Amino acid sequence: MFGQLTSRLSTALKNVRGKGRLSESDVDDALIEIRAALLEADVALSVVRSFAAAVRVRAIGAEVSAALNPGQQFVRVVQDELTQVLGAKTQEFKFASGRPTVIMLIGLQGAGKTTLAGKLALWLKNQNRTPLLVAADLQRPNAVDQIKVVGEQAGVAVFAPEPGNGIGDPIKVVSEALKHAPARNDVVIIDTAGRLAVDQDLIAQAAEIRKIAKPDYTYLVVDAMIGQDAVLTAQSFQESVGFDATVLTKLDGDARGGAALSLVSVTETPVMFASTGEKLTDFDYFHPDRMASRILDMGDMLSLIEQAQSTFDEGQATKMADAIKSGTGFTLDDFLEQLQAIKKMGNLSSILSMLPGAGKMKDQLSEIDESELKRTEAIIRSMTPQERAKPELLTGSRRSRIANGSGTTVAQVNSLIKRFSDAQKMMKSGHIPGIGNIPGLPSKNQKSAKTPKGAKRSGNPAKRASQT
Repeated sequence: MFGQLTSRLSTALKNVRGKGRLSESDVDDALIEIRAALLEADVALSVVRSFAAAVRVRAIGAEVSAALNPGQQFVRVVQDELTQVLGAKTQEFKFASGRPTVIMLIGLQGAGKTTLAGKLALWLKNQNRTPLLVAADLQRPNAVDQIKVVGEQAGVAVFAPEPGNGIGDPIKVVSEALKHAPARNDVVIIDTAGRLAVDQDLIAQAAEIRKIAKPDYTYLVVDAMIGQDAVLTAQSFQESVGFDATVLTKLDGDARGGAALSLVSVTETPVMFASTGEKLTDFDYFHPDRMASRILDMGDMLSLIEQAQSTFDEGQATKMADAIKSGTGFTLDDFLEQLQAIKKMGNLSSILSMLPGAGKMKDQLSEIDESELKRTEAIIRSMTPQERAKPELLTGSRRSRIANGSGTTVAQVNSLIKRFSDAQKMMKSGHIPGIGNIPGLPSKNQKSAKTPKGAKRSGNPAKRASQT
């Protein structure tokens, strides 16, 4: 999401990072570029002004670190202040004692509330909790059916009105669910109705449900891709219904991302969770310090390590390390195993974007064609165990059989084998394959030309920034 912002900030910081001495003029020049980058990302003007002022005060003050040169200190100040803008610290979810913890989700239609409810339920289930999803959105067509499907995918219970039972009022549904929950569930998640825009009916209904449910947490679900509209929506809900924190969805999108950088300061409420993909597992706490690091292209190794730890066991890691060391010991079976583990971790481009300096590889990351992962898996599964262990056994007739069995072409099978062979050689020589050499993962431009990107926003953000 923050690709363009990351690129602009990286350029601004590059000019000061290696300097042994920073003058006020150097700081001001860097801040002009930083302000321009933030404005271009659709960050609220008030947030940009306060952020730039705080950075300037610290950057030209007496703050000194023996371990850092002045340029590095400036980068650290920017990172610290960006972390403050994003909420300073990760929020901790606490459970109620002696009764179910009640969570209420509010927001506009299309923000992803129902899917988010399923993600939150699965997250809680993985902490040995027994959540109950409550279908309190009775206006949107198929909303009840959708939450039932999401609940089934997450493996959690759903309380929803059945046809003919006379419960057509969301407030009654919530009341009945709260009576039902204590016997079986220790968390209740209420999915309320959304609208295409904030209106009085939505506000009144949400306020009444909150009054009856007395939730421990009321979360405003915000689509991170809608820019400044997200801030306006948050302010409207804050004034009329009230909420304890926001939850950002669609953080894997390609919008400018200003909402994430504006919400905390404008609403004075923290961001609690973040949804970063389509899978129910693409959900976790929102970490301000890690997000600031990613925005500045410093990577997010802690999140990457946590995802890897939850996916790979120690035996797999040891086996993979031994295979890489031996080079030829790394077989297509090993590759298939690692491929499946990587798929569990989530979107491949998202995973790679957590690496430090990923912003400099954005062109390569954009060329990764994730649909090839399924095709690669199909090709390998169409091989016999002997063929996976020794690809040199693959004669022309065998490759034709594999292509027919996997629904691919002989050329695609040949491409995978060649790329895998090249990767083996690199591993044997002590070099890990780069992004473009991942076996079976050709880039998009091998199949078709790139689609030209749209024109950038008109105007001169740098000029506007210098006036803020």
